Amino acid sequence: MPTPAPVEGEGPSAKLQVWKDALYDRCRDSGVDMFSQEDLLRLDVIPNRDLMLLARVVQSLSDDKLFITMREASGQVLWKWRDAQEAHKYKQCSTDEQVMVYSLIDDSGGDGIWSQTLQKRLNMHDSVLKNALKQLQTKGLIAPFKNVEHPNKKMYIKASIRPSDRATGGPWYTDQNLDEAFIEDLQRVVFDFIKRQSSYHSTHGGGATRTQTPKKGIVKGTLDKGKKRDASQMEEPPSKAVKTSSTATPKRDALLPLPAGYTGYPTVRDIARLLSTSGITHNTILSEMDVKKLIDVLVWDNLIEPVKVAGKVGFRVCRIAKQSLESWAGRDDPTGREGGPAPYESSFTEAPCGRCPVFELCEEGGPVGPSNCEYFKKWLSDD
Repeated sequence: MPTPAPVEGEGPSAKLQVWKDALYDRCRDSGVDMFSQEDLLRLDVIPNRDLMLLARVVQSLSDDKLFITMREASGQVLWKWRDAQEAHKYKQCSTDEQVMVYSLIDDSGGDGIWSQTLQKRLNMHDSVLKNALKQLQTKGLIAPFKNVEHPNKKMYIKASIRPSDRATGGPWYTDQNLDEAFIEDLQRVVFDFIKRQSSYHSTHGGGATRTQTPKKGIVKGTLDKGKKRDASQMEEPPSKAVKTSSTATPKRDALLPLPAGYTGYPTVRDIARLLSTSGITHNTILSEMDVKKLIDVLVWDNLIEPVKVAGKVGFRVCRIAKQSLESWAGRDDPTGREGGPAPYESSFTEAPCGRCPVFELCEEGGPVGPSNCEYFKKWLSDD
């Protein structure tokens, strides 16, 4: 790329501007942020590798806030180029104090910086710092904001950028407050989706009721059971009494686990796609990383577990046979989560004793017993 040469007859300031523009453009297009003196000469902008001319050009770029002068631990001086729009904001700072304060706020990025941290780093008097902050706010260069990690600290951030997810809490915070209702609603939807995708609905139980008829020649249902009939009784038809097998059980719906090697367990991407299309997020954009955080909470609560099949990680519900057919999402639960979704109910778990938290302490005459059991009273009073 040829270096533009100054036009013959131009004044010194015009020629210097040509070298400034050429060097700045070459630095910006190089893809490198930091430059030493030798790196700048290697860009073939300064003719004849003139060090005096290079010093004048670099100093002029620094005055325009387009170059940032830095020094390594070894003492070598380096220069870093700055975007022209950002440089214009630095030129709006009318005092050195404002430049120093704005520079530290700029370096803090989306996390922002605490006012007391500014004071300690700059060793600046409190009144001087407050005046600089006030002037920068008036010029629209900085803005105060609330950091969810430090809600009681006065934080500042550049007005042109938005706070990071770390500072605002991301999609889980509304007005700097943790939105627990929103998080629980999403967890319920995610759990129900994983439960549907990691099980199959089965109607199981006993088969058709089996019947038996008395054997020929045997008296049925009398004290003389097993006694042979006499000749007069042999002409009578056998008893029509029917015996019902005690092993017959009524059919009942249940969720059963999928066979080993099943590869259709939902992944993080599948769950993120579900949430984005369901409309439950209320226009809040959730990344796959955000969805992974929701899933991790369900894993830590022992409600779901990861399973690696065919080179990908999916998720399935823990102990699916003990899960209720009822959906967790939308279920009225005035007492709170109570540990999660409703469990599968059987004859043992329906009665209070089957899930009593103080079962081992229960005895008549003790602090907890059948006669004074609050769980039994509530269970027996339910319609």
